[in-house]
Amino acid sequence: MHLRYSFRLYPEPGQRSALARAFGCARVVFNDAVRARRDAYAAKGPYPTSRVLSASLITEAKQRPGRSWLGDVSAVVLQQALRDADTAYANFFASLKGERKGPKIGEPSFRSRKDSRQAVRFTANARWKITEGGRLSLPKIGEVRVKWSRSLPSVPSTVTVIKDAAGRYFASFVIDTDPVADAAKMPAPDPGSCLGIDLGLTHFAVLDDGTKIDSPRFLRRAEKKLKKAQRGLSRKQKGSKNREKARLKAARAHARVADARREFHHQLSTWIIRENQTVIVEDLAVNGLARTRLAKSVHDAGWSQFVAMLEYKAKRYGREFVRIGRFTPTTRTCSACGHLDGPKPLSVREWTCPACDTLHDRDINAAKNVKAAGQCGSSLRSVGKTKPPASSGARHDVKKQEATESRTENRAA
Repeated sequence: MHLRYSFRLYPEPGQRSALARAFGCARVVFNDAVRARRDAYAAKGPYPTSRVLSASLITEAKQRPGRSWLGDVSAVVLQQALRDADTAYANFFASLKGERKGPKIGEPSFRSRKDSRQAVRFTANARWKITEGGRLSLPKIGEVRVKWSRSLPSVPSTVTVIKDAAGRYFASFVIDTDPVADAAKMPAPDPGSCLGIDLGLTHFAVLDDGTKIDSPRFLRRAEKKLKKAQRGLSRKQKGSKNREKARLKAARAHARVADARREFHHQLSTWIIRENQTVIVEDLAVNGLARTRLAKSVHDAGWSQFVAMLEYKAKRYGREFVRIGRFTPTTRTCSACGHLDGPKPLSVREWTCPACDTLHDRDINAAKNVKAAGQCGSSLRSVGKTKPPASSGARHDVKKQEATESRTENRAA
């Protein structure tokens, strides 16, 4: 299994200049490749291959006065920029043919020096290495100081140097994990341990054993500082040095929020995977909720990032990860007797089952039903993307209930 390990870099002023040249040269080669393919399409000519583009945009371009500065950076960086363009076009054509999962993507666009993220990639051919002193030696850049937060489990195959919107530099290593080492690092729990998780906004996660994990609401807590930083940025004259300072200040404020949220997701997902053999969650319609008045709260919670962490960590450490269908009626079903009750607004936090007189906590009952739906042989089982009920009236009731719950939960949050 391939994973990425990221570490903070602290380049010196000269190394920052060399990295800026590398970013610029890679961007120029990528844009030249996109332009060449657009020109070929407009002229209805043959599609230029990677070999032809490599010869014309890199090898021959270095001999021309207008592109001679391409020789100031490693050739591997330029070749990887061409590979990025090939991958972008391959994904674009696969999306057009319907072979690529997810939403449709457009034709690759030109990169800009004002993009919030700049990156260059070094493969083994570039002969980069980690020195005995713990520095990252990069060709034509030098030995860059690295803040090692943990040791690398194996020898990396590639390293990508990234500069984010906040002006921070990172080294991202591609690691091939060792299953034996992973098993020793996180031994398997009780084979019968299974956990159902109900995600929400008031509580970030409610477990089927009754544990409620509060939502940290990192964005809401930092909203005043973010507004102040954005307001200061909007008042600065475009193109001025003060505007660049204000932009960095706002970007760093947003980066602190994103880092805190990511750390919370990592700690919680690792704890869940360590303690359980099977983890079951609900397939939430995050994209749909992100287009409603709940957008800020939904993005603040970061459900997609958390579920993605659960999924890849379960695969890495030999756990089972199950998604149940979003139309499974986990809220309205009694976890004790299986009775399907009517719709309930979110203001109803507790309800009594009319069939067995069991008093339910709304969230805990939903988590228990999530667990039951993910287990084999359950009457609620609905793994993956399921279709709504066949009846149009039932489908309308489900959508109406989801909308009502979302609006009420936003006010409660």
